[in-house]
Amino acid sequence: MKGGRRISGGWLFVLLCLAAHGLTLAVEPTVGRAALAAFIDMTRSILPVLGLVFALVFLTERFLTPARTRAWLGRDAGARGWAMALAAGMLSTGPVYVWYGLLAELRARGMRTALLSVVLYARAIKLPLLPLLAHYFGMTYMLVLSALIALFALLGGLVMERIAPASEHE
Repeated sequence: MKGGRRISGGWLFVLLCLAAHGLTLAVEPTVGRAALAAFIDMTRSILPVLGLVFALVFLTERFLTPARTRAWLGRDAGARGWAMALAAGMLSTGPVYVWYGLLAELRARGMRTALLSVVLYARAIKLPLLPLLAHYFGMTYMLVLSALIALFALLGGLVMERIAPASEHE
């Protein structure tokens, strides 16, 4: 826009989505209402996780300084950093895309690339579902599968660190 403010890409996307939804409602009202209902259901399901992530982002901004991040999750974090990343991945809930913002912030503050990979990989271990896994497949299967996922999360972190460029904060 000449002489005026430019619309950011994010707001442009929202406006285009609203326009598409309005057009759908005008052309096919039944489909538009079904899409709106699905959007509302999805929003309700991710709001609790989104709230948790926003709270964690707030706490990160408030208490986790770049120096602390580098000490706990950076290049010299040691075994404690690897254990924290593995635990964080296993304890994280909800859709993974919700966590990307928090992880990007941690990486910008000095989180090691390997540990970022471990968090994302370890999300495959779902603690609330372990009893169900043991019930259907047996305790041995559940323990071996969980141990292998944890092991490969750690190995994947090491591999990722070798092939991905290090963050400028590492």
